[in-house]
Amino acid sequence: MTLNIKGTLLDLSKPKVMGILNITPDSFFDGGEYNSEDKIINQVKKMLEEGADIIDIGGYSSRPGAEKLTIKKEINRVIPIIKLITKKYKNVIISIDTFRSKVVKKAIEAGASIVNDISGGDLDKNMYKVVSKLKVPYIIMHMKGIPSNMQNDPKYNDVVFDIIKDLSYKIDLAKKAGILDIIIDPGFGFGKSLEDNFKILKNLSSFKQLNQPIMIGVSRKSMIYNLLKSSANEALNGTTCLNSISLNNGANIIRVHDVKEAKETVNLIEFMNKNS
Repeated sequence: MTLNIKGTLLDLSKPKVMGILNITPDSFFDGGEYNSEDKIINQVKKMLEEGADIIDIGGYSSRPGAEKLTIKKEINRVIPIIKLITKKYKNVIISIDTFRSKVVKKAIEAGASIVNDISGGDLDKNMYKVVSKLKVPYIIMHMKGIPSNMQNDPKYNDVVFDIIKDLSYKIDLAKKAGILDIIIDPGFGFGKSLEDNFKILKNLSSFKQLNQPIMIGVSRKSMIYNLLKSSANEALNGTTCLNSISLNNGANIIRVHDVKEAKETVNLIEFMNKNS
């Protein structure tokens, strides 16, 4: 299983680590932390040295109650950062975390090479067409509702079946639009109850029937710290635990704040699976 990254194949036979770079002032964990060029470059350097395969850049927080941004403001926030990073690190793989096709176009032109869309195309009718034209991999995440209301008592008949059905429909639309490389993300915490999240995690291998690489993002999320009655700052151990389960259940990419610990988890799980 591979991804075509602007002509270079990224092999997913060994799971990859996506390091999160939030350049928003209001993200739930590290909002506002990377507010200067030096801090951004130092963080990217740290993540790459620790083994990050992809750097995921987001300029629009999806946290309920987060600031609403105009497209222009989002572009002005993320594009200079993408240019800064690609100038410093020529071969870095950057994904742009956005649900807006106009931001996608600018980001790919600036040096990004993967699109990470939390809405799976639901919030921008032009997204599939733009991604297809740009010929880059596309991450389709499942989200019930929109960020501002997604956690207002979400209901499913069967959460795993319902998400697989929704992702299957979107994969079909994306392929018909001409998108060649598709990754799926069940969307932990995006319109799911605590019980929903753990049911998805337990049954993650069911998503393999969609025949696409699977990305998961549980890093320091409330499904960990609410259950353990702690905080995002104290959720690294829980994150590592759930990443281990995800990898054993078929995850191909894990999206994390803490790259070193995630890379160690991948290496340990891979060694165990090859030598057991």
